Amino acid sequence: MRKTFTRSRLVLVGFCFVLWPFVEFLHAQQVADSTFSTKVDHPSYISSHPKVLFDEAHQNFHTASGRYKPFADLITSDGYQVTPNGEKFTREILEGYHILVIANALGAESIKSREWSGGWITNGSKPAFSVEECDAVHGWVQRGGSLLLIADHRPFGGAADALARRFGVEMSKGYAWDDKNSPKEFNNPGVIVYTWENGLLIDHPITQGRDTTERINRIITFVGQSLKGPKSSAAFLELAGTAIDRENLQDSAKIMSAAGRSQGLALEYNKGRVIVLGEAAMLSAQIGGKEKFGMNYPGVDNKQLALNIMHWLSRLLN
Repeated sequence: MRKTFTRSRLVLVGFCFVLWPFVEFLHAQQVADSTFSTKVDHPSYISSHPKVLFDEAHQNFHTASGRYKPFADLITSDGYQVTPNGEKFTREILEGYHILVIANALGAESIKSREWSGGWITNGSKPAFSVEECDAVHGWVQRGGSLLLIADHRPFGGAADALARRFGVEMSKGYAWDDKNSPKEFNNPGVIVYTWENGLLIDHPITQGRDTTERINRIITFVGQSLKGPKSSAAFLELAGTAIDRENLQDSAKIMSAAGRSQGLALEYNKGRVIVLGEAAMLSAQIGGKEKFGMNYPGVDNKQLALNIMHWLSRLLN
């Protein structure tokens, strides 16, 4: 039987898809899946524990105790020490931490409310980070810090764009779709599958892991944006030539090819490391209605991807 999401619908208008019900469902009702196992059988860190600062100071849609709790619990189980942060970024705040995680930050003027019927769909986003904060994070990475910057589809891309550009990463700030590489059970071209067979998983330490037990074979992303990195970056989740970028979900949205762009890239930056993801739910484990999406979705390696990303940032992978 073909599986569809509760309250989801796909409407074809001319050559444009309209996904309002699905996007509203995915974000307005999503909660962390408390049944998801975050246990790591063989933790990577036993005696030492890399310190992870988890951003919660920028109206983050994902927090360590909220929708990203399964991610925070997973990396804690792997031996990382996670500390939520409610303060603006400064050199003093960042010093002493090995990894900074930012997931779906928003600018103070981005929205009137947290309802999708408000400003999230129709309006853009103000920068989430001040110039001084961008300076602080940029300098910290240059000195050896590792940054995991996660920014979803509109308006999250616009909020994080200024920080991403400090590292040469361009965010589309819209929606990345690929009908050809979307699992049919989702009935949604914004949900994209990455495998070796379709050529969208790219050879990188993050996709290979430390041994065959950590090799990534199938990743699903759940409605995000596209990214373009500098020449020094490496895409490990590469969008196909059939992928497109939509500026918004309106019928008159500007549509451009997303060929050559990605939803996951890594780069060495001076003494530090940076990973940028164009979709947030892939490293979550959530429930919307009765449906699971993220690391808890059956038949995906998103859980191992989360661990491999952290291992690369903490230099267990080179």
